[in-house]
Amino acid sequence: MIEVDTTSTLMPTRSIHARAPRGPEVLEAELVDRQPDVLHAHAEDAAHFAGGHADGVAKPRTEQEVAHLLRHATRVLPVGAQSSLTGGATPDGGLVLSTARLVSIQESGQHHFRVGSGVPLTTLQELLHRQGRWYAPSPTYTGAFAGGVVATNAAGAATFKYGTTRQWTDGLTVVLACGHVLDLTRGETEAGPTEGFELTCDCGTRTIHPGTYVMPDVPKCSAGYFAAPRMDLIDLFIGAEGTLGVVTEVVFRVLPEPPAVAWALVPVGSESATIALVDAIRRASQDTWRTRDPHGLDVSAIEHVDRRCLEILREDGIDRKNDITIPLDADVMLLVQLELPKETTPELAFQQVSSALSDESTDGPLVRFCRLLHAHGALDDTEMAWPGDRRRVEQFLAFRESAPAGVNRRVGDAKRDHDARIEKTAADMIVPFEHFGAMLAMYREGYRARGLDYAIWGHISDGNVHPNVIPRSYADIVAGREAILEFGREVAILGGCPLAEHGVGRSSVKQALLRQLYGDVGLNQMRAIRATLDPRGVLAPGVLF
Repeated sequence: MIEVDTTSTLMPTRSIHARAPRGPEVLEAELVDRQPDVLHAHAEDAAHFAGGHADGVAKPRTEQEVAHLLRHATRVLPVGAQSSLTGGATPDGGLVLSTARLVSIQESGQHHFRVGSGVPLTTLQELLHRQGRWYAPSPTYTGAFAGGVVATNAAGAATFKYGTTRQWTDGLTVVLACGHVLDLTRGETEAGPTEGFELTCDCGTRTIHPGTYVMPDVPKCSAGYFAAPRMDLIDLFIGAEGTLGVVTEVVFRVLPEPPAVAWALVPVGSESATIALVDAIRRASQDTWRTRDPHGLDVSAIEHVDRRCLEILREDGIDRKNDITIPLDADVMLLVQLELPKETTPELAFQQVSSALSDESTDGPLVRFCRLLHAHGALDDTEMAWPGDRRRVEQFLAFRESAPAGVNRRVGDAKRDHDARIEKTAADMIVPFEHFGAMLAMYREGYRARGLDYAIWGHISDGNVHPNVIPRSYADIVAGREAILEFGREVAILGGCPLAEHGVGRSSVKQALLRQLYGDVGLNQMRAIRATLDPRGVLAPGVLF
């Protein structure tokens, strides 16, 4: 992963004062909508948890309106795009607080933008693109809202190079459950070695003690409240899933003009060959970042779909629809995102690839990539999408995204045709890459021992893939949950995290994984943090715990 400079010239303090909210006072009747169609539209998130319901929906425009709602409500669920895959944005009564109208965007210095929590990342990226800039760690679903990606410490395919949301968030405005507002700037507020943080507002003074549990040392972790010695207070709210306060504004760090990007769809004949190839690509890219070699291989993401996924893609005609050949002997297909100098044209890229093996005097990222593929016996069937070829890139991306879509559709069919209790049953775990092969073997052995049909895809460059059960009965769901808990214990032993992306939400399995990871002591420390910041239990009840 590239190093992100998060240093600050500020002298940190462990104390912070929460101010009064800005804006005119409002009446609750002006904020809360109780029309049945509006309630229905907000009754579930992308996880499609059954039974979602709300008493009202509010779409505040200012922090004063957010504060008013928190002071007067008894149960509030903050939501953004409701793209959660864990049920964390599915209401269970009370008030839904949608951030959809918190959509301000303003430049905040050369390398930062301050955005409202309701701004979709697509909107931010389009604005940045017009100015020759970009936000690097965008998650797979770019329709997610800024506040939502902060709430879950969202991470995408390019985490391998760019890290997660945490590394690119330098400021937050957070409305606390008491209605007061924290303005957080990275580097300003640091926990004391034993004293924690001291928070004051008109309600009094509170001490927040960070957890003493040890978080997994892996690139992705969305597993409860962040904890580390002398941690920055801003990190407590990143990944807290809306349980500690409502984020109204985010300060993101942005980069200059993005590089040119070529994409490669690489069939590989076996899982062991796949791991060896990915390991070589990872090492070469990390060498490039370290040495800043202008000719070095620079891969930001590698996606993985396994043989069962490929069978589904064939069954659904996705290969034919997108003009992609799936070799019959392919056990895995990789989608590689290769960054190139921004002046690279399709013609130049094609020329470099054509001469990669025939002309030893040529050099560059594409040349080295082709030579590496050739050394691993993977070049002949590789298909490329050149920089600027949007149609071909979209076909590659559609091919990859059709794997989870195909599995999810089969889960839905089983639910409709066999048992209404059937639901998506999947893991989202990460290990240090040197243990990735062991994790895959564990998945396959665990599912096969239970007689389950399954498919695996995900972000192999991070050591993070998603094994999914393809159910034929509700018994498969029960067995799949049992397998996931077993996987979680083993992943933790390997130094990994059983909750890499998406958060914990209301998922009973993910909440069980959280308890497995940190134990009752760790969960009790998290509960104490939550009770300190939200003693009435107003925010997101049922989420995390």
